[in-house]
Amino acid sequence: MRYFLLDRVTGLVPGESARGIKNVTLTDEIVHDHFPDYPIFPGALIVEAAAQLAGFLLELTFHEGGPNPPRRALLVQIDKAKFYRPAEPGDQIEFEVKLGRTLETAAQVSAEAMVQGERAMRANLTFMMKAVESERAHEQRRRLYRLWTKGLSFGVKIP
Repeated sequence: MRYFLLDRVTGLVPGESARGIKNVTLTDEIVHDHFPDYPIFPGALIVEAAAQLAGFLLELTFHEGGPNPPRRALLVQIDKAKFYRPAEPGDQIEFEVKLGRTLETAAQVSAEAMVQGERAMRANLTFMMKAVESERAHEQRRRLYRLWTKGLSFGVKIP
């Protein structure tokens, strides 16, 4: 994955919730085409940013350690996504994801995005947890997660 949409994870309670932020800037290429003369961050990418945060929460929640490869969160369903206001260059989008129902290999997460104290998006996301046997994929995730959490301590090991 090279389309990273979070700038920072700001909170994590494994098994419960995570918080993060995305700063919308004029350097985000997509805002120049969406829309000319009225740049906004696309709603689909707001959902994707929330999904990336939810994946982070799930991967740290479901991590078992040991000899088995880490399980990675794969988004399989977006339900009841609703948008309330746009995010424009200069805005900071604050995300919160909360773990809902879980099974051994699947989980549901509620996601919400706020801009300037107003709800911008909400959705329910469903993920499958899949063992991935690719050290390259795991190292990429570990690097990304270290960047997202630099300077923070959540008391869990990043898988």
